[in-house]
Amino acid sequence: MNKRLVLAEKPSVARDIARVLKCSKKGDGFLEGGSYIVTWALGHLVTLKSPEMYDNKYKKWTLEDLPMLPGNLDTMVIKKTSRQFNTIKHLVNRKDVNEIIIATDAGREGELVARWILDRINHNLPMKRLWISSVTDQAIREGFNTLKPAAKYESLYHAAVARSEADWYVGLNASRALTTKHNASLNCGRVQTPTLKLIALREAEIRAFKPKIFYTINVEADGVLYQWYNAQDTRIFDEKKAKQLEVELQKQDLVVTNIDKKNKTVYPAALYDLTTLQSEANTRYGMSASETLRTMQALYERHKAVTYPRTDSRYLTSDMVATLSERVKASGIGEYRKVGQEILRRGIQSRKSFVDNARVSDHHAIIPTEVSVIYDQLSLNEKRIYTMIVERFLEMLMPPYVYEALTVHAKIGEETLKATGSRTIELGFKTLGGAPSEQSLPELQVGQRMKVSSVDLRAGETSPPKHFTEATLLQAMENPQRFVQMSDKNAAATLKESGGLGTVATRADIIDKLFNAFMMERQGQSIRLTSKGRQLLDLAPSALTSPETTAEWESQLERIAKGQLKRQDFISDIKNYTKEMVSEIKASDEKFKHDNLSGRDCPDCGKPLLEVNGKNGKMLVCQDRECGHRKNIARTTNARCPKCKKKMTLSGEGDGQMFTCVCGHREKMASFKARRDKAQKGRVDKRTVNKYTGKKDENINSALADQLKGLKF
Repeated sequence: MNKRLVLAEKPSVARDIARVLKCSKKGDGFLEGGSYIVTWALGHLVTLKSPEMYDNKYKKWTLEDLPMLPGNLDTMVIKKTSRQFNTIKHLVNRKDVNEIIIATDAGREGELVARWILDRINHNLPMKRLWISSVTDQAIREGFNTLKPAAKYESLYHAAVARSEADWYVGLNASRALTTKHNASLNCGRVQTPTLKLIALREAEIRAFKPKIFYTINVEADGVLYQWYNAQDTRIFDEKKAKQLEVELQKQDLVVTNIDKKNKTVYPAALYDLTTLQSEANTRYGMSASETLRTMQALYERHKAVTYPRTDSRYLTSDMVATLSERVKASGIGEYRKVGQEILRRGIQSRKSFVDNARVSDHHAIIPTEVSVIYDQLSLNEKRIYTMIVERFLEMLMPPYVYEALTVHAKIGEETLKATGSRTIELGFKTLGGAPSEQSLPELQVGQRMKVSSVDLRAGETSPPKHFTEATLLQAMENPQRFVQMSDKNAAATLKESGGLGTVATRADIIDKLFNAFMMERQGQSIRLTSKGRQLLDLAPSALTSPETTAEWESQLERIAKGQLKRQDFISDIKNYTKEMVSEIKASDEKFKHDNLSGRDCPDCGKPLLEVNGKNGKMLVCQDRECGHRKNIARTTNARCPKCKKKMTLSGEGDGQMFTCVCGHREKMASFKARRDKAQKGRVDKRTVNKYTGKKDENINSALADQLKGLKF
């Protein structure tokens, strides 16, 4: 009997597909049933060959041998996971297999994972494509009922290959050229380096900022607080004028000149795409972009609770409207039960605010699936992210928030003032977040005069732009045109249309790479450039640091995916750019300077060690890139400060280890252990409690227990 071979991206997804397809027979790296065989990759099993595989001279890093421009880049099987590759190869070549179904993640990288494997095997079997946005049983069944021809995604595959080859040519050549030129580990790439540039531009803006003192004036009359304004600005930048106004406003009565009442409607925020979700999770809970993505993958793959996470769309397609009631039933549980029931009672109607086929590319917005979750089985982060998605989804199906906005305009002499208040008419989607705070105003009449009871003059200072956090850096990567001054309007439009720096699927990884390469560091929640990152921007060719350049490349990759541009033409341009870039680096007279020497020598090679701030604490790193010695010297722990309850940092070695806190508290390891042991004395761990209560239960009301044993429920 002929069988169809299904290739999934990960074992967990493969198991879900196999269960639906009734493939229960276990093999070595696959599951088999009557009509299907399901196997899996482990992420990428095939990758581009390393430089030395094209020419032995590339084994040694030398500036003279650059640029590296092999005629055509070829792939290789990754040795670590070659066993699974061979399993897939064996299955493809089985005589009873007559068709392949690609079931890797439905996106550019997922296409690359499968196609590189299958191209490497070099088969002649027909291929189909499973394209689904969730891995619930229902979605898998529907997907297999509507399989697409694999040829439909040929252009997407070419775009994925072009992206990978461009990163090889530009990233490897630039990193080798800068590293060998300056004998320092200077990694750069077409997306990483422009991301650093965004941070540098923000830091330059902060340094150039000059604060200004301004004043505001509040006037109280008959218990109502009014604010002075002129041309809609409530600030006064002239101290002399502000003090004169303070005196003048106390001399006359306040007269109501106009009362403006307007009903205003506020609609829910759009559904989540990955970048928006990562940004909000960072702002709310301090979760990094990669943490949020890992959590989303678990909710998607393991719990089947949410749809495909790596999406850049915030809209749904019209064919999904019929599925929304099932999703409300699944997610509208617990504290959301009443809201869910009310949504179903009202009925779900398609609205342009969340259903728009034209604004959905590969995948729709992130929403709950029709599978209910058991909250007790979710980790803390999973609960947080799932709750965010559920609330945003339910809000979108609820009525808007309607309120009456009341503005009272008044005058004291010729000076204008206003007081504002609001009154809720319909709470709508705000039911989920709680009623907004309101300032009520008394009944007032136009022409009404009131005595001024107080005038309050306050000084303030204009604030500089804030340093990027992970949340705001993600937003900047998505919309770099808002953060880069460009005279060319076409370039700004290109940045916007291309979707910015990187993709929703790669931005978290890019941020992590920049932390791990010590190009940037955290100071609290803020992200700052290191000296290494700052110097890299000075040493790298200007085109490589420009967000405009990489956005143009992303735009071309999108054209390849749509069949509007040939991959070979794009790669030809990339090769020419690589030649120019390497020539510029070779000709440069700039020098790299290590300004973070620790005063210690490397135990492996004897060269000076550098002190760097890693993602989770301080490290000592050998300055010789070929040595690669690294050692943690301080790390942030989960131990809490007894004074301010913040997480403490642990540094030192052995008995000399010391906990320190930002509030100034210091504590030796021995003292910390003694304090911890004292606090835990007399406490009983959960396992012991369960064991004890289990034994006690046998003796509690045993007569009643004996009677209940015979009952069948």
